[in-house]
Amino acid sequence: MPIISPSRDSAVDLARALCILGVVVLHSLMVGVTLSPAGPVFANAGESGGWLVPVSWVLQVMPLFFVIGGFSGLTALRALRRRGGSAAGFAAARVRRLLVPAIAAVGAAGALLALLADAGVAADLIELAGFRFGQPLWFLGVFLLCQGLLPVMARLHDTAPVRSIAMLAAISLAVDTARSISGIDGIGFLNLLFVWLTLQQLGFLLADGRIDALSTRVRTVVAAGAVAALLVSFMSGFHSPDLIANTNPPTTALLLVGVVHTALFSVLRPRLRAIASTHAISAFTRFVSTRAMTIYLWHMPVLLTLAGVTALVGMGAAVPLPEPASLEWWLTRPLWLLCTLTATALLSFRLARLEISSPPRGTGPGLGAVTAGRAAAGVIVGASAVVLLLVAGTSPATAAIAVGCWLLALRLATRPIGASRPGPVLVGADGRGR
Repeated sequence: MPIISPSRDSAVDLARALCILGVVVLHSLMVGVTLSPAGPVFANAGESGGWLVPVSWVLQVMPLFFVIGGFSGLTALRALRRRGGSAAGFAAARVRRLLVPAIAAVGAAGALLALLADAGVAADLIELAGFRFGQPLWFLGVFLLCQGLLPVMARLHDTAPVRSIAMLAAISLAVDTARSISGIDGIGFLNLLFVWLTLQQLGFLLADGRIDALSTRVRTVVAAGAVAALLVSFMSGFHSPDLIANTNPPTTALLLVGVVHTALFSVLRPRLRAIASTHAISAFTRFVSTRAMTIYLWHMPVLLTLAGVTALVGMGAAVPLPEPASLEWWLTRPLWLLCTLTATALLSFRLARLEISSPPRGTGPGLGAVTAGRAAAGVIVGASAVVLLLVAGTSPATAAIAVGCWLLALRLATRPIGASRPGPVLVGADGRGR
């Protein structure tokens, strides 16, 4: 079991756990299964009707997740340096923490897809399953890059905190504007880096106490102003009111969402700490935080499996499956969510061992054994494998290549043979070394 640091901020840990829960719930609601004369149809239920737009205003939690990632990352980096560690070791530890559970998940997905092909399942269904599985992996690649760059961005923050975040926000807006004027959506994918780095930088300001130092009135006005700016951007057509659509590619609408989230979190932080101290909420936070990456990586295989089981049951039942977004469909969502959350939680009990028991070696004073070059190479190789899965799709072949790349990334981020082992590592509520 990890040792929970008494200095951890329980409000931050609770917010992170709620973000993970929000992602699972959102993806669960987007699964639609129907039957046609040709066989089962697996569709994105979010494309049925306009229900996803208001739901996205509640469940688009990724901006807050990256803000919290910046808060936790900067706090961890500074604590590491006080213990004699280095920035290279921080990046290397992030590579290991993120990629070890990813290897298991993607490796298992590739093997399962191969078994389905051998069993004679239609190639288009296998391709669709691989595509759906791979969609959420964008987060793994982007978060790995942001955390790998965190020491560099922290240095910019220490030198010019306001100027650095303003520069990133300005670049993000410039990318959005160029995309809007040119009509070339591909330009927007530059913001896979700039939007999320801006939000991570916002987390640095939170970690420094700069945001909490503002009066409650100022923080409330800032949040209201960001909401007003969002509404104007929706009405003008600059941003889609669907905040999930604003993720692919990322837009500056997510920056405004992040500002709202951060301001409200700062205002509500004392109350969240009180809530997080209760036994039930503390148990929930600890459970999710110590297996956050495992839950994120495995909830989609759970959803795909449940969708397959639903299709098989539907084919053998006299009553047809309800159409997505219909009244009958919504009435079945509570049971669907219960099955999803229960199956994901049960699966994470065993699989989280990979996340919890892979301590971030090299986080002690002897961290010089991991060079900056090796750590950077590990981050680049690890992120490149995610790009492969997103562009080419997840298949037995691409899964095998990705696993091979991640094993190489882990090798690059591992202390060379003969390097001194660190002493006991203090691990926070999210399972990461502090």
